[in-house]
Amino acid sequence: MGNLALTSSPNGQNLALDLPVSRRNLAEVASYLGPINSTSGEWAKTLVTDITSDSHSVNPGSLFVALPGIRTHGATFAQEAINSGAAAIVTDKRGDELISDRSIPIITVSKPEVDLGHLAHWFYDNPMTRMYAAGITGTNGKTTTTTLLYEIWQEAGLAAGLMGTISTRLPGVEIPAIRTTPSADSIARSAAQMVELHVKALAMEVSSHGLELHRINGARFSAVGFTNLSQDHLDFHGTMEQYFQAKSKLFSFEFSNKAFINIDDPYGARLAHSADIEVATLSLSDKRATWHIFDHDKTRTGYQFKARGPEGILIESEIGLRGRHNLENFLMALAFAYDSGVDPLLLSRISPLLRGAPGRLERVDLGQEFEAYVDYAHSPEAIEKVLATLRESVEGKVIAVVGCGGDRDKSKRPLMARACADGATISLFTSDNPRSEDPKTILDEMTASVKLDENRIVEVDRAKAIAQAVAFAQKGDCVVVLGKGHEQGQAYRDRVEPFDDRIELARAIETLSSAGLRESGKS
Repeated sequence: MGNLALTSSPNGQNLALDLPVSRRNLAEVASYLGPINSTSGEWAKTLVTDITSDSHSVNPGSLFVALPGIRTHGATFAQEAINSGAAAIVTDKRGDELISDRSIPIITVSKPEVDLGHLAHWFYDNPMTRMYAAGITGTNGKTTTTTLLYEIWQEAGLAAGLMGTISTRLPGVEIPAIRTTPSADSIARSAAQMVELHVKALAMEVSSHGLELHRINGARFSAVGFTNLSQDHLDFHGTMEQYFQAKSKLFSFEFSNKAFINIDDPYGARLAHSADIEVATLSLSDKRATWHIFDHDKTRTGYQFKARGPEGILIESEIGLRGRHNLENFLMALAFAYDSGVDPLLLSRISPLLRGAPGRLERVDLGQEFEAYVDYAHSPEAIEKVLATLRESVEGKVIAVVGCGGDRDKSKRPLMARACADGATISLFTSDNPRSEDPKTILDEMTASVKLDENRIVEVDRAKAIAQAVAFAQKGDCVVVLGKGHEQGQAYRDRVEPFDDRIELARAIETLSSAGLRESGKS
């Protein structure tokens, strides 16, 4: 397929893969896109080594696809791409008008954003068809489900890949993610790199933004999955119905022939009836579902369970994850794993070894007398589920810290605050990636319908809010910091400052413990 090279950071950690693929000439590329105006023989001599929509990623021989953007057209970066050695540019009519340097071929198409994915997957020989590829969508649970599936494959001895909110993982390489679903050319390139590294199975998160913005075009999945749908991203989609329709696009023959759908979710039940492709249903309560958990008991760290699948298969084991929502996620991971060829007996042995995704009810334990967790929950329903899970197992108070992101769906802000106020004993409302908005304005919108008192507190500074939550905690209580999970930065209008809830929570616990030791010494 080409020469595989790893590029590393100064500290030796692999950050990215570079995979030159010199097997298409420009005439072939242009012909794939449709009738072309030029018949120059030079096009057949011009090799295209890769395809990218990011001008910063252009290398000598790259085909730069200049896409229309919300604020800026990609063609405004054409000169940068040309200077970096681009072999040619694909863009639309508007992009063509913006490019003054005509030193390289420019191919004009009507909708490059639609063509990009199909072109990239074709260019790299449709790599997703050469592995078992699972595409999973839903409001909540995508990251946990894909991570569990990835872990199962690894424990089963399969070379596996992962693409999602946290990172893209290949054997020996982890690349931090910028968004849940990467650009279409990035997806195709990463899948090609996985094929080169002999990856046999890929678990991928598919966002509604990715579907609406054509990032999934050209991708082909062995099976697709639906976890659930609740209010989120309405700043982008407008209504819940439009949000649902965006998710539903994945469940068509364009992307796959088979679906696994959680019918305990009302939108999932609806989708199971409307999808054109083959559907396998999943449920924790309906024993008629293709996959169902018919018995489960809580343990100190999770559940013992018995699951049934197609053809009467039985998987009996335990899982170290808390919460009904995580049982749903786990059941879907089991269904995909079995479909990919993992033996049920092996699944039973593997299940207790699984840990799930970082930042999802991730425990912070410094030996303190109360429990402490960080969770990514940033929608009303996710907050409700996490707090309900903790209330079931915590003897004392549940103390929660939560904020709402700036420049995002404003309609969910009061709902998130209400979910926290109703679900926690003590709620602290704080900042969470305010971006271009005033944090105080966001908090005012959050708490408009919440009566503030000694148990419902506003603290703009997130680090102080976390420290205050820890100060409230006593033996048998639980502190949970919601919203950021695995994230390691706090985004403002003009900068991103380092910030990790796990580190801040640990620091607050350590400070409290040190103060307690000093106090004990005085007495």
